[in-house]
Amino acid sequence: MTIKAVVFDIGNVLLEWHPERMYDTKIGEERRRALFAEVPLAEMNLEVDRGAPFAKSVQDLAAAYPQWADEIMIWHDCWLEMASPAIDHSVRLMKALQAKGTPVFSLTNFGIDTYEIGGRAYPFMAQFDRDFISGHMGVIKPDPAIYQMLEDASGLSGDALIFTDDRAENIDAAAARGWHTHLFEGSQGWADRLVGEGLLTQAEAA
Repeated sequence: MTIKAVVFDIGNVLLEWHPERMYDTKIGEERRRALFAEVPLAEMNLEVDRGAPFAKSVQDLAAAYPQWADEIMIWHDCWLEMASPAIDHSVRLMKALQAKGTPVFSLTNFGIDTYEIGGRAYPFMAQFDRDFISGHMGVIKPDPAIYQMLEDASGLSGDALIFTDDRAENIDAAAARGWHTHLFEGSQGWADRLVGEGLLTQAEAA
């Protein structure tokens, strides 16, 4: 079957996501390592991705770990610094696909509130042909349900879709449904895959 839509993850595909890097600039690597070892920041973020309110989630965690309260609130106050910069080549690939009439969908673990913050900084986040944002869907990758929801909403499934994500477990879950997949390890590799699939020419993928 011909590929009929291209599905992009966002974090570390269309924009960089490096909480550790940002924290290192704020509090230093040693203190950051202690913070991340003691405080379940990643788990809190997953709950935000499932739809929990962003500000309240961070505030509740700060209240639960008062010895780290100031550092935890950095997650809220400096969130955009963690989600930066945009990966410009990937954004160009998205736009090149759309310019050829190929629909581009998002499929991303992202909070409701944080997606709005990101969208104000990165216009491409409002330019997908269809949005599949975990916070609104109440489920996160790699749960099979989120892939099923995309299939049901779009009417596309199996090898009508090609999906790129930087996490192998998310790719594996899509591959199990018969989707074409590409483990994102850099924008050039993704560009080469899109050319190889006949979706873009070399010039269009530059």
